Amino acid sequence: MTASRETDWQALDRNDPLAAKKAAFRIPDGVIYLDGNSLGVLPEAVPARMAKAVEQEWGQSLIRAWNEHDWFTLPQRVGDRIGRLVGAAPGQVTACDNTSINVFKVLAAALSLNPQRKVILSDSGNFPTDLYMAQGIRDMLDKGHELKVVAPEEVAGAIDDSVAVMMLTQVDYRTGRRHDMMALTKKAHDAGALVIWDLAHSAGAFAVELDAADADFAVGCGYKYLNGGPGAPAFLYVAARHQDRVAPALTGWMGHDAPFAFDLDYRPDAGIGRMRVGTPPILSLSALDAALDVFDDVDMNVLREKSVSLCELFIAEVERRCPELTLASPREAAVRGSQVSFRFDNGYALVQALISRGVIGDFRAPDVARFGFTPLYISHADVIRACEILEEIVKTRAWDRPEFHARAKVT
Repeated sequence: MTASRETDWQALDRNDPLAAKKAAFRIPDGVIYLDGNSLGVLPEAVPARMAKAVEQEWGQSLIRAWNEHDWFTLPQRVGDRIGRLVGAAPGQVTACDNTSINVFKVLAAALSLNPQRKVILSDSGNFPTDLYMAQGIRDMLDKGHELKVVAPEEVAGAIDDSVAVMMLTQVDYRTGRRHDMMALTKKAHDAGALVIWDLAHSAGAFAVELDAADADFAVGCGYKYLNGGPGAPAFLYVAARHQDRVAPALTGWMGHDAPFAFDLDYRPDAGIGRMRVGTPPILSLSALDAALDVFDDVDMNVLREKSVSLCELFIAEVERRCPELTLASPREAAVRGSQVSFRFDNGYALVQALISRGVIGDFRAPDVARFGFTPLYISHADVIRACEILEEIVKTRAWDRPEFHARAKVT
């Protein structure tokens, strides 16, 4: 590496306004963690918050904790904190359930608002659970609905007056390709369609602008860039203009206007609360709430600037060192999320070899080695070291060992 190249990335780290954030996370020694787009790192604040929730709130207050520690409003408080990160004014996001269930809820709601149309438009880059849920709703309703799946680049051309709902994942989980939320939402609305955005690979990775884009609905998870822990509660967004018209498909008691009146007939909450269903998971919500503390003083535009810098450096170094790998992500940063993917015929074995050396990414079939860049705890020095290890593994074919080819259940 030349001195000038070294100076460039070292200067970026020296002047990094987010450098101090790394201390807010527990990263094992010797690990370069490039998988925050699949499961975020444990924030330092979470264990103490969990201990408090378990030992003091639950342990000492018992049932009184619902009032004494304000458990009852935790889904909305956490929702509003996430709302700031995804460009949603208060009262439009709630933290609840998991992403799959939330997809079911918002898709059913959207279809009920556009009953004369029958097409659900999505793309082949959508996360499979979203498509599975759409298939299930289509079959359950049995009213002639059609799930139309096109290539990502064909979405705009497929929007017409037959589309009831356009449902897209903003950032492709395999390649990191990023849809233009503003342009596609406008085009869908101009055609009379409603829009659902899946923000699983967006929330906490860069500034999302749901309100500015005039989005109708959105969902997302809490365990990737938001660092809420495995199985953390998900979230959903319903634009304020729709909230009094949405008919929840799952009419649980926590979505009732007065849960503790114990009426025998359902009456939906007046706002976003109607999208909640059952008793909230207080312990996991507490972990997610604590994890969000790290974002309190973070400018998401600054975070995005660092994300682009990390990804650009990674692409340049991998292509310089490892021509055997082929870039699978968009080259242009504006149409890429906070991850970079490369294709390699033995991608699974390559990723396992990297993990054995402390560089943790992951694999997506059939041949994608995927690397997520979380600017809160990844440095440019981490990128350089990861690329050095990758180069060594590729050049020596260290990936071609039997143990690295043996497929685990989770890839």
